[in-house]
Amino acid sequence: MAPANITVDGNFTSKLNQELSAPPAGRIELFSALNIFLSITASLGNVLILIALHKVSSIHPPTKLFFRCLAVTDLGVGVFAQPLYVVFIMSPLLNMNVHDIFYVLQVALFLNWCLCGVSLLTSAAISVDRLLALLLGLRYRHVVTLRRVHAVIICFWLIGALAGLIRMKEIDLALNGASVTLTLCLVTMSFCYTTIHIKLRHQQAQLHNNVAQGPIGIGGRSSLNIARYKKTVSSILWVQLALVTCYVPLGIVVLLSANEISYVVWRATETLFLLNSSLNPILYCWKIREVKQAVRDTIRQFYCF
Repeated sequence: MAPANITVDGNFTSKLNQELSAPPAGRIELFSALNIFLSITASLGNVLILIALHKVSSIHPPTKLFFRCLAVTDLGVGVFAQPLYVVFIMSPLLNMNVHDIFYVLQVALFLNWCLCGVSLLTSAAISVDRLLALLLGLRYRHVVTLRRVHAVIICFWLIGALAGLIRMKEIDLALNGASVTLTLCLVTMSFCYTTIHIKLRHQQAQLHNNVAQGPIGIGGRSSLNIARYKKTVSSILWVQLALVTCYVPLGIVVLLSANEISYVVWRATETLFLLNSSLNPILYCWKIREVKQAVRDTIRQFYCF
């Protein structure tokens, strides 16, 4: 989230004064208003998703726990990280001194690196979870348990917190680590979905070639479960495509770290990065019918109350 043209250079004060002394007219107000709106939508949207996930019983509990983890990270962006980002970009209008801006930025950096790290790792873990559901069949529920998923998520949060702390102290090390982590997560997700696609096509070919044996499903289950499984994988894939689309442009800009990159480009890529937390609740409601219905019921109950 942080403007790399300020923070990557160790001379924070001179860079900050140079950028904020004469910001483009109207741009501060524009990006502030946009991020305030996105902060509200991310907060309300992910609260609704967390309530809906609590009501939905058709999603396997360990998989649901991964979804909850993603929703919590998005909620953290909406409630904490994005408001701090708004304070930072509005600092010229608020007449904040350099030291106050620096501390606001450091806290925002920690939160964003922590939450971003947890989101990436959780997305990759969901891909692995879906692949295991396909490969293990009936043994899946005995292997992927709530206790094990809880342990994995705790590790993700510890890694995220460590990434945030490293970002505050060792910028180059943090950027290298982020590049490696992003690459590994993308490779993992690509491998899982490629394997899932190949496996499902193989099972479909078996079904057409051997109809007399009855419907072939995942791990011996019915073909109806294959249809449900495909819908779940499709829903997760949309969420992960949105994450990559929102994260990668800022990653490219940060890695370039060039002073000639304009104010608008920095703010646009940072805002796109934060937009992901507002998009995910929309994707959950669009692609997961049970979640959509639970959200509708929650909104109706709120209005009735």
